[in-house]
Amino acid sequence: MDLDLRKVRYFVAVAELLHFGRAAEQLHIAQPVLSRQIRALEKDLGAELFVRDSHGVTLTDAGRQLLDNGRQLLVLADGTRRRVLRAARGPRRLVVGFRAGVVVTHALRAFRAAHPDVDASAHRVEWDDQERLILDGTVDVAYVRRPVQGDGLDLLPLYGEPRVAMLPDGHRLAGKQELSLADLDGETWLHYADPRPGDLPIRTIEEKFECVAAGTGITLVPRSVAEQYSRPGISYVPVTDAEPDQVLLARAAGRHAPLIAAFAEVAAAVGEERAADPDAGRG
Repeated sequence: MDLDLRKVRYFVAVAELLHFGRAAEQLHIAQPVLSRQIRALEKDLGAELFVRDSHGVTLTDAGRQLLDNGRQLLVLADGTRRRVLRAARGPRRLVVGFRAGVVVTHALRAFRAAHPDVDASAHRVEWDDQERLILDGTVDVAYVRRPVQGDGLDLLPLYGEPRVAMLPDGHRLAGKQELSLADLDGETWLHYADPRPGDLPIRTIEEKFECVAAGTGITLVPRSVAEQYSRPGISYVPVTDAEPDQVLLARAAGRHAPLIAAFAEVAAAVGEERAADPDAGRG
């Protein structure tokens, strides 16, 4: 039995909304059609995916398992489709993702010099979409920062860099030459990777600027971010005992396209230079 991706897509919509009517509207199909497709999927799998009663719709254990795997399956399917279309349209292209502060210029220049027939470009990614954009084929390879959800990815460590405190001007520690983590005890920290209930996730460096300048909280950022991004109302101070920020090169697991392998070699060489000389590749 082959798993029908269309049925999986229908299932994921219902599982995320826990409502057949709203899921049908989102999918632009009639609710009876959606219900039949879900029942057919349950028959295909030999497992009940939802419990339907007067209180609403809930997932069974089998449904929760399929939701976990189904989301990734759909992302990988979309990525495969996008990469096939890109290859069919030509010319040869390589899209390199990068996080704020990561300089990809040197690696891209070296890669273009060795592969002048390839259209190589850069695309910025954020902490909350760096994995998805690799898996769904939006970018072919990406410079990512930890933490990284590594499922479905091959990760190549490149280098580490010191982190600095991002503080509002007028803060009691602004203007210091350096700090330790102990100096920051009692401070209010921004909850951008794991927001509190009711908080909106902070995605970008620009959003961090606004929150810090407004006095909402402080945060640590890689030194490269402090060097590349500045604005009134913000001060940066090195934190000597903070764990270094780790930069890695990520690509979809098992994807060994020659262009991606070639870029990985270039990125590794540039990363070694950066690790040996932290000032190499900056600016």
